[in-house]
Amino acid sequence: MGAGKTTVGQRLAARLGTGFRDTDADVEAAEGRSVQEIFVDDGEQRFRELERAAVAAALREHDGVLALGGGAPVDPATQELMAGHTVVLLRVDLAHAAERVGLGVSRPMLLGNVRGRMKQLIDERTPLYERLARHVVDTTGRDAEAVVDAVHALLEGGRRG
Repeated sequence: MGAGKTTVGQRLAARLGTGFRDTDADVEAAEGRSVQEIFVDDGEQRFRELERAAVAAALREHDGVLALGGGAPVDPATQELMAGHTVVLLRVDLAHAAERVGLGVSRPMLLGNVRGRMKQLIDERTPLYERLARHVVDTTGRDAEAVVDAVHALLEGGRRG
């Protein structure tokens, strides 16, 4: 959350001359409502089911750059789907994530104490993300183009990150 998955993903796809796809956008298109509405109306479990199906479809149908929602890799079935694919973790510290996301936005996983919940999610998910990722790029203090440069270098076999 706030790491720049969509912005970096779109720019990376353009640089690579390939397509970009975002599984949150896929879920919203299929359901005709926002992620937040799905969480509120149907609950997180239903959203995760829809998200898992969207990831499976995207991995089957799309061979470009794919952005997954921040909670997608938490699901063990989604982790299995990700196996064998090149996964890049865009890491961001709490201060920059809060600055990018804002503390007043309506994100379903941030209900309540926004900054505290962001810290909790970062602390809980980071070890899992690191285990799943082939590459890790720190986005803290970097603009989108610098992050794209770093990801591109890693994918091309460079050592920058």
